[in-house]
Amino acid sequence: MRIFHGILMTLALLFAAPAALAQGAFGGGAPHIAARLMAESAAPQPGKGTTIAFAMTPEAGWHGYWENPGDAGLGMSVEWTLPKGVSVGALRYPVPETLLISGLMNHVYEGPYGLLANLTVAPDVAPGTRMPVRVKAQWLACTDKVCVPERGEMALDLVAGEGQASAADRARFDAWRTHLPRPLGSMATYAIADGKLRLSVPFPANAQARDVHLFPLAEGLTRYAAPQSITRDGDRLLIETDAGEGGKGGNVQAVLRTDEHVGFLVTAQPGAVAASSGGGQAVAILAALGGALLGGLLLNIMPCVFPILGLKVMKLAKAGGDERVVRQEALAYTAGVIMTCLALGGILLALRAAGTAAGWAFQLQDPRIILGLLLLVTLIAFNLAGLFDFRAIGGGDRLAGKGGLAGSFWTGALVAFVATPCTGPFMAAAMGAALLLPLVAALAVFAGLGLGLALPFLLLAYVPALRRRLPKPGAWMGRLQKILAIPMFLTALGLAWLLGQQRGVSGMTIGLAAALLLALLLWWLGMRQRAGRGGGLIAALLGVVLLAAAAVTLPTQAPAETASANHVAFDEAQLASLRAANKPVFLYFTADWCLTCKANEAAAIDRAETRARFEQGGVTVMVGDWTNADPAITRFLEAQGRSGVPLYLWYAPGKEAQTLPQLLSVATLTGLVR
Repeated sequence: MRIFHGILMTLALLFAAPAALAQGAFGGGAPHIAARLMAESAAPQPGKGTTIAFAMTPEAGWHGYWENPGDAGLGMSVEWTLPKGVSVGALRYPVPETLLISGLMNHVYEGPYGLLANLTVAPDVAPGTRMPVRVKAQWLACTDKVCVPERGEMALDLVAGEGQASAADRARFDAWRTHLPRPLGSMATYAIADGKLRLSVPFPANAQARDVHLFPLAEGLTRYAAPQSITRDGDRLLIETDAGEGGKGGNVQAVLRTDEHVGFLVTAQPGAVAASSGGGQAVAILAALGGALLGGLLLNIMPCVFPILGLKVMKLAKAGGDERVVRQEALAYTAGVIMTCLALGGILLALRAAGTAAGWAFQLQDPRIILGLLLLVTLIAFNLAGLFDFRAIGGGDRLAGKGGLAGSFWTGALVAFVATPCTGPFMAAAMGAALLLPLVAALAVFAGLGLGLALPFLLLAYVPALRRRLPKPGAWMGRLQKILAIPMFLTALGLAWLLGQQRGVSGMTIGLAAALLLALLLWWLGMRQRAGRGGGLIAALLGVVLLAAAAVTLPTQAPAETASANHVAFDEAQLASLRAANKPVFLYFTADWCLTCKANEAAAIDRAETRARFEQGGVTVMVGDWTNADPAITRFLEAQGRSGVPLYLWYAPGKEAQTLPQLLSVATLTGLVR
């Protein structure tokens, strides 16, 4: 099939060339994909060079192709005419999209994209030398019904200089760089058997991935249109699909997409791969459901959940009586928990589908939500401490009637929402797996989390023998309720700290001041309640006004990052300053998805003996976090001749950088300090 379509495309190029000339750069008509050759710097430095790019802009409804176009299509071909001392590397393509047309899988770009290449200038080229760069390029522009070959002749007139680039050009190229696949840094393994390709890719369990797809660089490794089964197994991704006709062994390369226009260059060698049979996804779904259920169950002992559950259990013990009403109460509570977990999970999946890199407890990234949770937890804590009476938390003194069921439902919703600041065991793997599963399965995992969270209360309601083991009502309940206030106060302090992390000391101060004003408001309400008077509605309205006022006064920007006691963030200007002052510097580049990086940090870098030795030698530790493909780090890596992490550099006073091995030990690092 691939050969057949290759022949068709070749014939199209041969017979449609006159039409392409008429529509493209040589004719009067505009091409369907406009191409423009650009340089990041018009004055590349001899001995280094610059990055150049084809800026491609398809018309609406048209698309261009990746270097391996899939079942149909053609990538870009170029023919350079270069002056002496100038060379251009291979084209670097951004992470592509999939487009299935009539059963054929196409690897395409449906919006503007940039194809990058490194232009190198020889060291002996004199400054001021003019360097005319010329290129003839051909590419294919297609819709879902027709393809048109296009071509153009483009030129750049460069002058050897100091490599300066305008801020606009730097930003434009940085944006293109963020879409290039990043080298994973760890070798994958693959196996082909019974017509199936199984690929095991090292990828940390806590690293986020969605809409995962494997794009082979070479033809024949996979059948492009075949479904791809993706499962997580600890710190690896398992991919299974139909093998192509060209998988004959040896190392292979592919791009693994983990988000929209985000992916990794994977190099895989033949080796043993854990089987991921036809039921692999079913096994993954069951494993994720089990992890979510167990994680939700264990959330009940977390300090932000246990007090509310304890209060519900006390109300249950006090109520006794009608089994039907008790079970209705439990079902209403469970419905509130599960529906809230489903709502949070649905919003999370929608955000990720829209291209936002969000994870579980995504709402905690918004300081206004943190502020709201802080006031809510403060309210619950003072209620448990006896400052005032807030019956909605306990579901009321009666377990009968509409009010009791409504109270239980909203108590369940409250429990699920308040549980989000807590992270229980087994949750990370389950939530990570949910983001890779189909929509229905993913929502089932979130529902499983809610079921686990509600399970203790359900068991007490439906197993009378368990309920009979509860202590009889008595004075102990009042004392226990006040004791349960302690973990809620601790949770409030944790939320205040988190608010400080997001918005600095001023943000934490506003949060604590709002909590103090809320406490005074609740004290006033409690006095009125003890006097037999109302005031709940007034207190609620004032509480809403207090939350709104505090949210408006929160700082809008996160505090500037300051250097930690152990390291400073990568900054090229600061690095140059430290070197000019003859200070020793250990510079390393890492990423959350790089297993080798994390292993080196645990085994050698973040060790007490290493820190002590560096402190003794006055070494500055500088860290470049490339988790999100920081363009400044990308440029620095490229200047070092690297395209990925890890990279470890040692700058001894007055000397050039020494590149350290990719596997570090404590002895290697401590031996650097003389």
